[in-house]
Amino acid sequence: MDKRIPLNQVPTPAYVIDLPALRRNAERLKEVSDRSGAHILLAQKAYSCYATYPELSKYLSGTTASGYHEARLGYEEMGKPYGKETHVYAPAFTSEDMDKLLPICDHIIFNSVNQWKTHRDRALSFGRSTAAASRPSPAGTVPGSEIPNQPSFGLRINPEYSEIETDIYNPCVKGSRLGILREALDRELGEIPVTEEIWNDSLFSGIEGLHFHTHCEQGFEPLFRTIKVIEERFGDLLSLPQIKWLNLGGGHHITKDEYDREGLISEVKRLSGKYNVTVYLEPGEAVAIDAGYLIGTVMDIVENGMKIAILDVSAACHMPDVLEMPYRPPLKDAYEAGEKPYTYRLAGNTCLAGDVIGDYSFENELSVGDRLYFLDMAMYTMVKNNTFNGMPLPSIWLLDENGEAVNVKTFSYDDFKARL
Repeated sequence: MDKRIPLNQVPTPAYVIDLPALRRNAERLKEVSDRSGAHILLAQKAYSCYATYPELSKYLSGTTASGYHEARLGYEEMGKPYGKETHVYAPAFTSEDMDKLLPICDHIIFNSVNQWKTHRDRALSFGRSTAAASRPSPAGTVPGSEIPNQPSFGLRINPEYSEIETDIYNPCVKGSRLGILREALDRELGEIPVTEEIWNDSLFSGIEGLHFHTHCEQGFEPLFRTIKVIEERFGDLLSLPQIKWLNLGGGHHITKDEYDREGLISEVKRLSGKYNVTVYLEPGEAVAIDAGYLIGTVMDIVENGMKIAILDVSAACHMPDVLEMPYRPPLKDAYEAGEKPYTYRLAGNTCLAGDVIGDYSFENELSVGDRLYFLDMAMYTMVKNNTFNGMPLPSIWLLDENGEAVNVKTFSYDDFKARL
């Protein structure tokens, strides 16, 4: 039996996944799925701690991926063992990618007209009779039923509308490479309105779904407004009998207390009924939000105009979004700078001058050896971390309902060396 230890004994640096919190998120997502009919997928780009996939498979319809490695992980750890769906999208695929993705994916989404042209013949001629003989039927099919001969293929569309204010995260910003503009589709279709016959005779025969991803850490209201734009610009395509599904992408904070889940359920039902499509949602953050910690230890305290605590965790290496977004991560038992008697700048143990996590104040002075618990660290940390300066990667732990943790992965020098 795996050895379990109290949370305060977990050696640092460490990521700790809070299983009860993860389960609460998953339960909320399943309620939305059950009541609306939506298929909800884990976006592995945000969270891919596959040690928790057996638990998540009880609540989610499957995984979605941003390329072959993520797709394979989702297939091997959730799709194949639990009969769940495996979806993939990338800005571009190689022929080698397609050869590896076709046998394992239920949905493959293409980013451009040219990508579909490049891979269409290979995709439509692919059969799974041999390659997928051991693959379970997709979720929702009758056990033992025949596996489809092909994945379902879709296109990512760009509605040229998004309410994301930060350009680096806005896939609809002018000049974006992500998604197909309506004018690009019209150049290929040549006629408006598009009819069933025109679609069947066009390059797009074989396309069964549309996908858009235009949200980032947002509530239901921006999605509601975006769907109106989608219907205005692509509603004729959604009305085609050949279009069987609509993927609303990720970036939806569905599991936050303030999210309008009733509104989402109602809108999914409306879309499904109006267009006779299956609706997909692919949250990443919503699965793992507020479900993990990054635990660090104070290694030294220096002074240069203020007290600076050097930690064994690094913004640059272990939570890159702190510098990329940027943002100041929440910290247990800490406050805004100057709010309490003792203020410190918390910084990492790398040579990067800007490896600063943020300024925090505390009720009591910090000392070398003190442990600090950064919150909401399950998402966009393990998937983005790095070994700059040879910094050790934090170990990964699972925390149970009793406050005890079990180790699922510890990294060593060999892991650092193997990446170089």
